[in-house]
Amino acid sequence: MSGDIRSILATDCGSTTTKAILIEREADGFRLKTRGEAPTTVEAPFEDVTRGVLNAVREVEELRGRPLLDGERIRTPQQGEAGVDLYVSTSSAGGGLQMMVSGLVLQMTGESAQRAALGAGAIVMDVMALNDGRRPHEKIRRLRQLRPDMILLSGGTDGGDVRRVAEMAELLAAADPKARLGAGYELPVVFAGNRDAAATVASSLGSRVALSTVPNLRPTLERENLGPARDAIHELFMEHVMAHAPGYKKLMTWTAVPIMPTPGAVGLIIEKIARRDRRSVLGVDIGGATTDIFSVFDDPGGAGPVFNRTVSANLGMSYSISNVMAEAGLDGILRWVPFPVDEVELRNRIKNKMIRPTTIPQSLEDLVLEQAICREALRLSFEQHRALAVGLKGRQQARDISDALEQSASGASLVDLMALGLLVGSGGVLSHAPRRAQAMLMMIDAFLPEGVTALAVDSIFMTPQLGVLSTVHEEAAAQVFERDCLVHLGACVAPMGPGRAGHACMSVELTPERGAPARHAVTYGEFTLVPVPQGGRVRLEVRPERGFDVGAGRGKPLQTEVEAGVVGIVLDARGRRPFTLPEDAAARIAKLREWNRAMSLYPREV
Repeated sequence: MSGDIRSILATDCGSTTTKAILIEREADGFRLKTRGEAPTTVEAPFEDVTRGVLNAVREVEELRGRPLLDGERIRTPQQGEAGVDLYVSTSSAGGGLQMMVSGLVLQMTGESAQRAALGAGAIVMDVMALNDGRRPHEKIRRLRQLRPDMILLSGGTDGGDVRRVAEMAELLAAADPKARLGAGYELPVVFAGNRDAAATVASSLGSRVALSTVPNLRPTLERENLGPARDAIHELFMEHVMAHAPGYKKLMTWTAVPIMPTPGAVGLIIEKIARRDRRSVLGVDIGGATTDIFSVFDDPGGAGPVFNRTVSANLGMSYSISNVMAEAGLDGILRWVPFPVDEVELRNRIKNKMIRPTTIPQSLEDLVLEQAICREALRLSFEQHRALAVGLKGRQQARDISDALEQSASGASLVDLMALGLLVGSGGVLSHAPRRAQAMLMMIDAFLPEGVTALAVDSIFMTPQLGVLSTVHEEAAAQVFERDCLVHLGACVAPMGPGRAGHACMSVELTPERGAPARHAVTYGEFTLVPVPQGGRVRLEVRPERGFDVGAGRGKPLQTEVEAGVVGIVLDARGRRPFTLPEDAAARIAKLREWNRAMSLYPREV
């Protein structure tokens, strides 16, 4: 089937906007041709998501100049110049997929259940466990209050304790929770716990909920098996949740493959990139209400690449911007602003953005403040991600004397910035930054990559559509992702180790495919951008001074290649662990302005 496809239409139904992209096959492969968007219409007065889809597709029709609709339907397959051969869609409208998960032990099966739900694209409203400190009546009250779309019930290893798993099921039965959508229909519950407890759980819950039983997500302490639970969540998302959302029943009849939750589709393509390129990848999608972080890092325990996703449901750039201020504090935001700002004025600007979420910065100073807030939102989301993206807790590990000296433990974070190969940014504040260098510096400041790390941004936020497309036509998704979606910014070279300002730190030789080689000697505290001709790759030979590490070990040289990128190669010797800014306001502002000039960040000094 995929070999006959000439054109693809893909939509993403977001909370506020529905985006449509048209992909067509050319002589050299698939390319993005046109993009259109329209307000999402899942809420009153329309209460029919297909109205927004049709409006977005009409804009694509007009811009591309060929018919795609047949009345109130998308025309498939393509006939002559009319219609498309394939239509796919993702959705996060109406709040996306909201789930509650439970396990026996909060730090073990509770965390595994959370990872399964997050990886399927859900927002986890609460994690319940026998040892979470709440009394039974408090848990029952909480279950009744939340009204999730779905519940994932886990607990126990196969052949383990049945009694306590039965206790969790009895709590759920006593609460008799109702679903958020579709009054009168049974709440979907996925049981992915001890297989010996399946019959008991079915006996307790069978008549009250729509129960699905899948293989245990933690069959042994040493192994996590999240795939069956994720597949069941996707299936039930379509059958129950989407079928009761306004207009989705009709939309489901148009699409060739099941509609995916937007974060699930983004995670899918991040995972595919990591596996294809065989490198660790970190992706971020910062929106108005939430910030999603995706990562694929190798498990030091030998389990291979591990995918993790977290959603910071209270950190975003419009609806949740006040939460960023509350968590980071005004000082946290102001430390990134290279001019004096009155605190009351900053509070007013942030509150204005929250109540007028679609506004954009009107002055250069507004833009600088927005990007300062973005740095803190990204930093806080990344801290939450590092706390959840951990190895399996409770796993027994064989240790030798070197392990004992390193004091490593089960449950250690999988995020290793020195091993990170690619950092991908997405979301309006990053994708639509007036200069690509601004997106690059925001990500460097927020994530503080170590060693040599490539950076890129999603040009127009189409990774969700490409994620769901990859499930039915991987070749088309990969070609559009590389050619039209991913904008390579360049790379950051950041040595690790203690140093003194002004002392030698590293030397870097750059040999671009196009252009002359260059050599730079960098001192500690220095921050430099080296522009390189766009296109092709750049060979880097980094020689750190004794005591500094760029990925090969202290004082050892590293040779590698990176994409040239539209911004260039950043040589960042500002220090890490900790990264600090001067406490004196005048010195801090001088430093920020120095870095801004190095990156040619703004058209004038602010």
